[in-house]
Amino acid sequence: MREHTYYPKLCLLQIAGENAAAIIDPLAAELDLSPVFKLMNDPNIIKVFHAARQDVEIFVNLSGGVPAPLFDTQIAAMVCGFGDAVSYDRLVKDLCAVEIDKSSRFTDWSRRPLGQRQLDYALSDVTHLRTAFEALEEKLTANGRADWLADEASILNDPATYEVVPEESWRRIKIRNPKPRTLAVLREISALRELEARRRNQPRNRILRDEVLADIAANAPQTADDLARARSISEQVAKGKFGQLMLEAIKRAVNSDKASWPVLDLPLKPRRGREPVVELLKVLLKLQCEEHAVAQKLVANMSDLDHIADDDHANVPALSGWRREIFGKAAIDLKHGRVALTMQDGNIVPIKL
Repeated sequence: MREHTYYPKLCLLQIAGENAAAIIDPLAAELDLSPVFKLMNDPNIIKVFHAARQDVEIFVNLSGGVPAPLFDTQIAAMVCGFGDAVSYDRLVKDLCAVEIDKSSRFTDWSRRPLGQRQLDYALSDVTHLRTAFEALEEKLTANGRADWLADEASILNDPATYEVVPEESWRRIKIRNPKPRTLAVLREISALRELEARRRNQPRNRILRDEVLADIAANAPQTADDLARARSISEQVAKGKFGQLMLEAIKRAVNSDKASWPVLDLPLKPRRGREPVVELLKVLLKLQCEEHAVAQKLVANMSDLDHIADDDHANVPALSGWRREIFGKAAIDLKHGRVALTMQDGNIVPIKL
């Protein structure tokens, strides 16, 4: 959990093997977790998670390494036709015919002691995971889709996935005025907030909310009095150490070489005729993904469809590898009239012309 911290906190650790399952209390005094880290790095043992990213981030922060080899049942389920971001309890119900008691799902896992119902719920997180893993692995092998996981797995296995570069943190912030000067200021003060949040181990918005950063970036205050006029910035903060660091960051951005100021990657310019093509591609994507039992999210997103509508050779994942086979080729054929969408028995279906 990370409701009150910058770094996710390991509050409970559940591990299950072939014949046993256990709960480990990482908050216990003087507990040595090095055997767990050794297990996570053992190349001969597959580590199975569901929706792995935050769990893996915890291990990266604690041990410095990504658990490997890694298998994410949520991603595998997307490849096997269970839809986008299927929940663990639904997957267990579908694959294991077991209903998980969810009454303890909103437990504060940092509190002690935990009740028996909470411990049983926590243990259910892993006791059915092995069965789900085996069922999904069997489906992947039978359908010849094991390699479809490669792209997503490479993201999970990359340590950079779990590292926020302070100078890049500004890209997460929505801003109405994306002028280069404003973005240059935003980049500096967002990096400062990131470093301060790490130092205090507090959530970013506990330091300064995104909208406050956007407001400061747009106005680029030069003095402590100016900074104190920004919303949610008290005079004490503005005239204190953090306020001084903020003003120095703003000055550094404003005085930097204009050639170094960031520019947003703008969406494609409106083009007459693109929108109807994109709408047809959306329908085709849905049909093809239903036919092949794979989540749309894994095949293409709206940006991909925009680019495909404009360019047959767009550099998007949907036009290469297995994605091209199940959707990309048909998308290009649809654009050029070699495939059409028609109604049959009350359903929309693609037909070759």
